[in-house]
Amino acid sequence: MSRKQADYMAALLADEPVGANAAPVAPLPVRPRGTTLLNRETALARVTSGEVRQVTQLLLDPARVRIWPGNARSYQHLSEDSCRELIDSIIAEGGQKVPAVVRRVENDPGHDFEVIAGTRRHWSISWLRAHSYPEMQFVAQVAQLDDEAAFRLADLENRARSDVSDLERACNYAEALKAHYGNHLTRMAERLKVSKGWLSKMIKVAGIPDGVIAAFASPSDVQLKPAYALAQALDDKRASMAIQTTARDIAREQAVRRTNAMALFPAAEVLRRLLDAPKIATEALPPFVWTTPHGRPGLSIQSSNRQGVTIRLHSGSGAGPDELAQALRQALNHLEAEGHGLKR
Repeated sequence: MSRKQADYMAALLADEPVGANAAPVAPLPVRPRGTTLLNRETALARVTSGEVRQVTQLLLDPARVRIWPGNARSYQHLSEDSCRELIDSIIAEGGQKVPAVVRRVENDPGHDFEVIAGTRRHWSISWLRAHSYPEMQFVAQVAQLDDEAAFRLADLENRARSDVSDLERACNYAEALKAHYGNHLTRMAERLKVSKGWLSKMIKVAGIPDGVIAAFASPSDVQLKPAYALAQALDDKRASMAIQTTARDIAREQAVRRTNAMALFPAAEVLRRLLDAPKIATEALPPFVWTTPHGRPGLSIQSSNRQGVTIRLHSGSGAGPDELAQALRQALNHLEAEGHGLKR
């Protein structure tokens, strides 16, 4: 986490209240100015302390803390393997040292708080309590944030994490665009302090159909730059049909490989096959050639793509204007039937 990100997070947490119904632990020390930030833990400690004041932490039972659905990270996909490094660190340090950020919830008899930032810490403490470390407690600070501010804080923390995939973030942004910003992309970009162009690409990637994502070995394989090219290709109706058909074929092949403990197709190969699908489908289409009653070619379709249709009028066919006009109508009907119509 950069100094700029830390300052931004500190601003979001500037007015958080101290919880009254949880056990406090010793407040974080104020870090002297000029001290080098060595790692993410010290960076977040600086944020929670604000470098100018002290923040009381809370010890919570993770079972009483739910996960806020507005976070990009997919809680159900966390596992012992994905959290192994964090689990080992918590054990070695005798507990969780970097506090999560939570907020109070109401009208939920099963929970007192929800996690805004710190999903992996919550999962890891929960796992440890169930596996020989029942004394472990979830360390958190309470923030008073509305949903939009909570989204910005969670997003800020996730930007510093490589284990949150581009697709997870893209889908999270697409949901937030509707939920918090009224589908105003410019306003959202300004609030998040990110490029509008970059954010637009993320939203575009979020629109890739689930059936296409299923072709990849893992959703985490879907990275922004190549996925954006795929999302653009899907804008074309004909190309989309070919890509989705190919994606279903690849997904079936991947399933067979999983069953037989074989290596799955890498992302680069999946992308190549998906992006090549429209071209292969076009080449496989039967050509359209209109011939005169004397067997001479009079009109033929040369190509059909996103830019338009190329039609050739053959010289020497002997066909008149009325005949060629009728041939053109037949050609257009053929294109429409094959999903290549000009209205796509």
